[in-house]
Amino acid sequence: MEKNIAGRKCLVLSMKGKLLVSIALGIILCLGVGFLAGQATQMSVNTWYVTLEKPFFTPPGWLFTPVWTMLYLLMGIAVGRVWYFGKHYNWGKTAIYYFCLQLLVNALWSLVFFGLRNPIAGLAVILLLFFLIIKTLQQFRGIDVWAMRLLYPYLIWVFFATLLNLGIVILNFLYIKNAT
Repeated sequence: MEKNIAGRKCLVLSMKGKLLVSIALGIILCLGVGFLAGQATQMSVNTWYVTLEKPFFTPPGWLFTPVWTMLYLLMGIAVGRVWYFGKHYNWGKTAIYYFCLQLLVNALWSLVFFGLRNPIAGLAVILLLFFLIIKTLQQFRGIDVWAMRLLYPYLIWVFFATLLNLGIVILNFLYIKNAT
């Protein structure tokens, strides 16, 4: 939308436009972190990871990329909404800090589990991640209920991933113990 300000035509974003910009930046942030974490995953997924015993409920490998892409999109929309609605308040900034912290821990899990090839340490990291997602949900609830709801699929998937990680630790404990 153009406005005439002091005799000059200026492009001014409407409230809806500002929300969309916040969401777009949130999506770029989340997909960017996901891409970097994916690089650590790719180093080991076709070599070391295939040698591990996995639980019977492990989904096919092709499913992980579309699921994580969708989750990162939902996370980006959620954080964009919280940034837009809460950036001028301390609790909004606190919610963003929790979100960014859990996003970093999310990437750390890939580095630890796949990069360092350490499922036991990965289990500790993913348990911390699960806790931080719950804290993020609590923070988001006070700012934007829709943003909080957008993170539920992420929470469910990380719970499932925690079970997978635990199953790998249980099924491969002797191998892991001898390799380290």
